[in-house]
Amino acid sequence: MGPAAAGRAAVLAGAGHWLPPRVLTNEELGDRLGTPATWLHSRTGIARRHVVQPGMATSDLAVEAGRLAMASAGTTEVDTVIVATTTPDRICPPTAPEVAARLGQPQTAAFDLNAACSGFLYALAVVGGMIAAGTARTALVIGAETLTSLIDPQDRATSAIFADGAGAVVLRAGTPGEPGTIGPVVLGSDGTGSDLIAVPAGGSRRPLPPAPDTGARCLTVSGPEVFRHAVTRMTSVTHQAISAAGWELDDVDRVVAHQANAHILAAVARKLGITPHRMATNIAQVGNTSAASIPLLLSQDAADGRIEPGDRLVLTAFGAGLTWAATTLVWPHLPEPAAPAP
Repeated sequence: MGPAAAGRAAVLAGAGHWLPPRVLTNEELGDRLGTPATWLHSRTGIARRHVVQPGMATSDLAVEAGRLAMASAGTTEVDTVIVATTTPDRICPPTAPEVAARLGQPQTAAFDLNAACSGFLYALAVVGGMIAAGTARTALVIGAETLTSLIDPQDRATSAIFADGAGAVVLRAGTPGEPGTIGPVVLGSDGTGSDLIAVPAGGSRRPLPPAPDTGARCLTVSGPEVFRHAVTRMTSVTHQAISAAGWELDDVDRVVAHQANAHILAAVARKLGITPHRMATNIAQVGNTSAASIPLLLSQDAADGRIEPGDRLVLTAFGAGLTWAATTLVWPHLPEPAAPAP
């Protein structure tokens, strides 16, 4: 591309999602933790979640979701692949090049992006800039996580919430304002809260400890502080994104928020002053899938008819880092929403 790309916008052209077949119910999890299933549901709003089986990695989920998104878009070729994830297959190399190769895109630009639960929206911003600059024409953005690889199986605070899954979208260069155009993306961060949601060991600051010190390898969450930040940041950034798009809150048909837990979603709805039916949700069935959360929800709701062409959506997320992001989107007509295999 190049100068001819002037005035180009990133437009959603396809969506897909994939969940590992293994379902972990609250009853099964409660037996393991010695905790009543009703207690787990009351604290999280989650009844079940999908988890990977031994030998299954983030790339496996990403490939399946990416394939379905490309089928939905009616394309066999993209020039950029971004995998938004906190759980790459390995610390090095990145996961995206392998995903691209397995999808038949062996020499395309491919890289990982880690902004935790906000990663998918950060990736949309990156692709929007690439398309506007002429660096990309079509991009596959995948949010994929195997969060159970970071969880202490005996920690009910995290085991009850986090799960595995992947969602993906195809974006193409298009005309600003056409249905499917990604609106202005509002991004933010606050590194002073970096310890509120963290895996203590595994990076350069604290290399992996000896095997017996398993706790340092697991995800920790400071619940009350995370709740406060999540509600405040998602509410604020949602208002900012709506304003940047030139909309009013009453113009929004559905708020598609990161599925952190049911109580956070309810609190965000109350602070926004919207009725619960305008808050899209699938957390009861899939749990918190971090960067996969928003694309997974978009793809599921579109396939089930809960999101229809012409619906005005605001996408909003908050996650570790701390990071947050939001954008707007008028849902386009997709040729054929791709359903995952049973």
